[in-house]
Amino acid sequence: MPQYTPPLRDMQFVMHEVLNVVDELKTLPAHADIDAETINAVLEEGGKFAAQVIFPLNISGDEEGCTLDKTTHEVKAPKGFKEAYRQYVEGGWPALSCDPEYGGQGLPHVVNQSFYEMLNSANQAWTMYPGLSHGAYEALHAHGTPEQKKLYLPKLVSGEWTGTMCLTEPHCGTDLGLLRTKAEPQPDGTYKLTGQKIFISAGEHDLAENIVHLVLARLPDAPAGSKGISLFVVPKFKVNPDGSLGERNPIYCGGLEHKMGIHGNATCQMILDGAVGTMVGEPHKGLAAMFVMMNAARLGVGMQSLGLTEVAYQNAVAYAKDRLQMRALSGPKAPDKPADPIIVHPDVRKMLLTARAYAEGARAVAMWTTLQLDKELATDDEDVRKECADLVALLTPIIKAFFTDNGWIATSHCLQVFGGHGYIKEWGMEQYVRDARINMIYEGTNTVQALDLLGRKVLADNGAKLKKFGKLVQAFVEEEGVNEAMQEFVNPLADLGEKVTKLTMEIGMKAMGNADEVGAAAVDYLRVCGHLVFAYFWARMAKVALAKKDSGDPFYTAKLATARFYFAKLLPETAGLIRTARAGLKPLMEMDEALF
Repeated sequence: MPQYTPPLRDMQFVMHEVLNVVDELKTLPAHADIDAETINAVLEEGGKFAAQVIFPLNISGDEEGCTLDKTTHEVKAPKGFKEAYRQYVEGGWPALSCDPEYGGQGLPHVVNQSFYEMLNSANQAWTMYPGLSHGAYEALHAHGTPEQKKLYLPKLVSGEWTGTMCLTEPHCGTDLGLLRTKAEPQPDGTYKLTGQKIFISAGEHDLAENIVHLVLARLPDAPAGSKGISLFVVPKFKVNPDGSLGERNPIYCGGLEHKMGIHGNATCQMILDGAVGTMVGEPHKGLAAMFVMMNAARLGVGMQSLGLTEVAYQNAVAYAKDRLQMRALSGPKAPDKPADPIIVHPDVRKMLLTARAYAEGARAVAMWTTLQLDKELATDDEDVRKECADLVALLTPIIKAFFTDNGWIATSHCLQVFGGHGYIKEWGMEQYVRDARINMIYEGTNTVQALDLLGRKVLADNGAKLKKFGKLVQAFVEEEGVNEAMQEFVNPLADLGEKVTKLTMEIGMKAMGNADEVGAAAVDYLRVCGHLVFAYFWARMAKVALAKKDSGDPFYTAKLATARFYFAKLLPETAGLIRTARAGLKPLMEMDEALF
């Protein structure tokens, strides 16, 4: 059976020793009273909930899956999920970083995201039920009418109701401009929605008494394409003016998807048969409002893969220390045993260290990015708000795509450590691989994220956002350039920074001649940028570890060794990626379609 221990020590290291989050947060009026003790206590209790309540349901939930009553259209989550959700609500966990005006606790998002990392390690399928609710809360908090906020936000904050995002239709996924769901205006100011949505995570379940669907649809006079999309809030049960539940709304689950992974989460085909909703935001401008939820979801998916990488690593390490196979090539390392534990073998260590480096690097990037989000939302300084918003926008596609690509690599490596046992269900590793694979697909495939990064976030503003991150890298390089002990980290970081600048200019010039050059280079480009971001934070972590390596705490020794592994064995991947990005469009397009 798998095991999981919340990585609290590493979370505290990143928060308090590398990022100094308390000092940063105290500059914001909303978080002026925050302290390290509060953060640590919340995460310690959150770790207990993750490890003790939902982790034991992970394998059983995967085996049982969800069940649909086709007569009533009701869906039951796996055994124990509903009870665990009740404990989650009773513990006040849904309200962690929500606005106190609506019953929230007002804690920083960086704390909430760290909690969600642990939830995802423990049980990704379960975590998806409350996970999307926070995105629905954010979208309504930013764009809802006063009436909508009053009706929906307190219940979403308390966790009494959950939320979904209904975008995809059978004929359109990423290209939302093709969607056909219709919204007919009614005399009372509401709208009747008709259409079909698919792949709706947690679209129907028995965990909460109501589900708040945020649905994209078209008005009768809507212009074609993405500029004709409006957003509507459509509850499972209609909500009376006093907040009580009314009659059942005709939005229901017509079928459950049969999936490769995340079996414990209900991925629904949703039918809207004249379902009543109210508009969120302005007519034909629904994507702007929905992007609040979509961006939150993209950050959330990155956290899913971070969580899976961490738990897969923990189990692979435990197995590698225990499993005896062969002798080390340099001679026995456990002469008192019939064979050596496989952790002595170099390639086993390479697989383990790959997962560890990607988990710990992702944790630092995620915390820093979420800290920028906290500053963006809570600062009174417009310049700071713009700076933080730009950095979050730049890093969002990297977190979604780079984290999930790495999660797929890492969980696969960790399964490989188990050898044949990794392929056997009872060890739990094959579930992590299956669950990790979806994260590269939904909330915008990783190719879409790459196009977003290169096309919208970099080339569209002539590299302005990228330069803002580049300034952070440059400042660190200049600061540590005279530190001899840091050269092994600073030099490759500086080198990659220069190469990213040059590569960006080259692709931009090519794209001026043929826009398809962006599509040809984007995936490789995102991975190069992902490594630049990781290298920056690994260098920062190495700096702290170097300063404390003689403290006698083995944590810093391990951190330094992992940093050295990252720079020696993983960062060099960028050389090949830069070369393939430069190869451009021709090798991809010169073969005639008929020859495929």
